[in-house]
Amino acid sequence: MTLLSLKRPLFDLWRLSGIVLLILSACTPATTATATIKPATQTESPATPTTPAQTLAPTELSGPSFTNPVYDDDFPDPHIILVDDTYYAYGTTNGSSINIRVMSSADLLQWEELGDALPALPKWAMLNSGYTWAPGVMHIEDQFVMYYVARDKDIDRQCIGVSVSEDPAGPFLDPNDEAFICQGDLGGSIDAYPFQDDDGKLYLFWKNDGNCCSLEVALWVQELSPDGLTLVGEPVKLIERDQPWERPLIENPAMVEQNDKYYLFYSANWWESHEYSIGYAVCETVTGPCEKPLSKPWFDYESPVMGPGGQAFFTDEEGDLWMVYHAWTGAEVGYPAGERSLHIDLVTFEGDKPVTNGPTYTPQLLP
Repeated sequence: MTLLSLKRPLFDLWRLSGIVLLILSACTPATTATATIKPATQTESPATPTTPAQTLAPTELSGPSFTNPVYDDDFPDPHIILVDDTYYAYGTTNGSSINIRVMSSADLLQWEELGDALPALPKWAMLNSGYTWAPGVMHIEDQFVMYYVARDKDIDRQCIGVSVSEDPAGPFLDPNDEAFICQGDLGGSIDAYPFQDDDGKLYLFWKNDGNCCSLEVALWVQELSPDGLTLVGEPVKLIERDQPWERPLIENPAMVEQNDKYYLFYSANWWESHEYSIGYAVCETVTGPCEKPLSKPWFDYESPVMGPGGQAFFTDEEGDLWMVYHAWTGAEVGYPAGERSLHIDLVTFEGDKPVTNGPTYTPQLLP
């Protein structure tokens, strides 16, 4: 370094330092604001919802899956039972020449039509009326017992019949001269649902069909004999329609026992509406008393799954609890344009609350 360079004016040094600072600032990346994004599965202090949240489509499915509806043709008021390694589904027919539809499946996804489970109606029932509804089936002792609804020709009301078969596919036979349950003064009786308690006792749930004729509607239960073919004691009224969302009716009782509590699920609102939904009451015993913990539906519509209801419950081969139900799709709510297709969703319990992520309509992992 020369003496001359050391004696350069001071302002030249300032000038040089300014150039250096300018170069350094140009090479340094700009500072940006950042935010931490949580995975979709995380939440802040999760709260128990009063209605199920919409199920989002998973980005990847690493195992067997299903997508609702699992049967996309009309199959209302479904009931499913597992026999050995085969599932049997029974449903309302809505006026076709078949009385009770029955299908079978090995995996709940691919269904085979098996024809008419109840090809002949009994003496008390009106023929070809289109009023054969809502079957409920249970394997009792060495036979299968089906409770179903048909039109009583003497009083012109819907009533419950009972029939038996050695095969879950049928044919079921009802040899009786009169209906099994028929509350004629309460508008008739529909939506029979068989249930077996942990102590082995059998019960039948149903609804009095009061909305047919401007009468009040309630859900009922009565004990059955060990073979399921005789009523024991007297019927007990469990719940009535008493919440705004339930108008104009409640129906489709279905009982589930969990941790010594009894959960009475039911459908409510108008069946041919997108607002048809599922609620529940908690009962101290099978025969009550029962109390509704919510003032709104537990299982509500979520577009495109409209008007979900007509529910029943079954366990799969692994012991998981499922709810089967029907629902309209999208804007096609109501007949003749719409169809009530067959849906299934898993049900679990968090404490004393039933939980489901349905109604689902995107691919879901099988448990």
